[in-house]
Amino acid sequence: MTGSTRRSVLTIVVAVVLNTACGSSGDRDVSAARASGDQQRLNVVASTDVYGSIAERIGGNEVQVTSIIDSANADPLEYEATPADGIAVSRADLVVFNGNGYDEFMPRLVAASQGVESVVNVTELSGLKPVAEAAGEEFNEHVWYSLETVRALAATLATELGKARPAAASAFTDRATAFAEEIGGLQQQVADLANSSKGTRIAVTEPLANYLLEDAGLDNVAPEQFQEAIEEGDDPSAEVLQEMLALFGQDPVEALVLNTQTQSAVTDQVVQAAQKAGVPVLRMSETLTSPSYIEWMGGQIGALAAALEP
Repeated sequence: MTGSTRRSVLTIVVAVVLNTACGSSGDRDVSAARASGDQQRLNVVASTDVYGSIAERIGGNEVQVTSIIDSANADPLEYEATPADGIAVSRADLVVFNGNGYDEFMPRLVAASQGVESVVNVTELSGLKPVAEAAGEEFNEHVWYSLETVRALAATLATELGKARPAAASAFTDRATAFAEEIGGLQQQVADLANSSKGTRIAVTEPLANYLLEDAGLDNVAPEQFQEAIEEGDDPSAEVLQEMLALFGQDPVEALVLNTQTQSAVTDQVVQAAQKAGVPVLRMSETLTSPSYIEWMGGQIGALAAALEP
C-alpha cells in the first residue's frame, strides 16, 4: 500500500471514529460538565512532547496534556496519525503544533475534528518565516530551538488557557512569567557562549538547531546541499559528501552537531570522520531526552559550551 493510499484510508478511519466519538454519551457528559462549570482539567494536545512539556509547565494541575509524539525514535515529518490521535484532538480544549508542514498530521486532525476551540501554530506565532522569506533564505521550521519563540509560546499558552479557565488565568500567567525567567537564563548562557566563541567554525548534519547556533554566534560551514539532503531523507551527491568530509581534514571545524533522529549511513560516515579528527560530536534531538524543556535545552547548551572550550 502506498503512502498516499495509507493516508486516504487513515483519513476515512479517523473521520468515522470521530463521528462515532462525538456522538457518544461520554462526550455528551463532558459537554454537560463544561456547561455546568465543572472544574475538570483542560485537555491539551501537542504534536510533540517538546510542546507538551511547555504546556504542562504553564497549565500545571489545571491541564491534562497528550503529546502525540513522545519518542526520540519517531520522526514527526513521517508520522501517520491514528484514530486514537483523532479522538484525542476532537476532545481537546487547546491544540499546539509546530506548523509549516513539520507535523502536517496535526492540522488535518484539527480540520477533521471541527470542534477545537483554540489552536496554536508555533511557526505563525514565531514570526520567523516572513523574515527568512524577505531575506531570500530557506525557512528553518525547527522553531522550538529559537528561545525567543519559546518565550512567546509560553505567554500565548497562558492567554489561551486563561480564556478557557478564567478562574486560573493569573496562575497561568505566573507560571509563564517564571518559565520566561528560566528561558532568560538559557539565553544568557547562549550570549556568554557568543562572547567566548563568536565566529567559531562548526558543521551540522542538518539545520535542526540552527536558531540556537546562530544566536551563539557560531559559523556553520557545512554545505547547504548536504544539510538539505539529510533533512529530506536523501543521500547527498558524492561531491557534496566529500566537501562535508573535508571539514575534518587539515583545518577541522571545532564541533559537529548531529540530529540523532535522522541518522543514516552517510551521517555515520561523517561522525566517523569527526571522531578520527578529534572533533567533538554533539548529539541533538527533535524530541525530549529529559523530563522538561528547560532541562533538555539547558543540557544541550551546556554540552555545546563544553565542546567549544579552548
